[in-house]
Amino acid sequence: MLLLDLDGVLVDTRPVMKSAWRSVQEAHGLDMPFEAYERHLGRPFADIMEQLGIGDAELIHRTYADASMAASHLTRQFEGVAGVLHAFAAAGWLLGIVTSKPLDRAAPLLAQLGVPFATVRTPNGVGRGKPAPDPILLALIDLGADPAAAMYVGDMAVDQEAAHRAGVAFVHAGWGYGHPSAPTPEIAESPADLLRFLETAGHRAPFLEGSLL
Repeated sequence: MLLLDLDGVLVDTRPVMKSAWRSVQEAHGLDMPFEAYERHLGRPFADIMEQLGIGDAELIHRTYADASMAASHLTRQFEGVAGVLHAFAAAGWLLGIVTSKPLDRAAPLLAQLGVPFATVRTPNGVGRGKPAPDPILLALIDLGADPAAAMYVGDMAVDQEAAHRAGVAFVHAGWGYGHPSAPTPEIAESPADLLRFLETAGHRAPFLEGSLL
């Protein structure tokens, strides 16, 4: 089973987040730079506000969410992502999403990928957010899968910690926004580089017409 983060792994939403944070700065008189916010990506929004020592998290989140929706057209899929996901699905892998993006903003982005995700776990559900293992474990429960049978792909240190605490193999998305922490995990340099895990798992990557394979 292949579980994946969304932002920084499947889609490049940094321009969206930067635009939304600018709206937060203007609306709430914050001088906190975007780079300070970006360092905590992967956590639920309220947790990031706590990390930054910013109050009124709910009010600020409404501003951020509205601005994100308005700037959503700036989102781009990382090159080759859709083809890679279809290759895993064709090889019989179940695909799931574990993200800290709320469902109302994640769903349209996932729909554009045109890939059958068997489970999607967001902060809208129960449990703690990353770096706690809860969303990964809940995704495993959804699919009736054992941690030993799963792999999680993320781009931030909180993703790595969540996978470790869930007992799931972790692959760092080297094309994303963050850096791995110690001990150094398996690193995929590009979405296409993930295809080697089909081979190591005993699968042969199929040829899909119109894909990158």
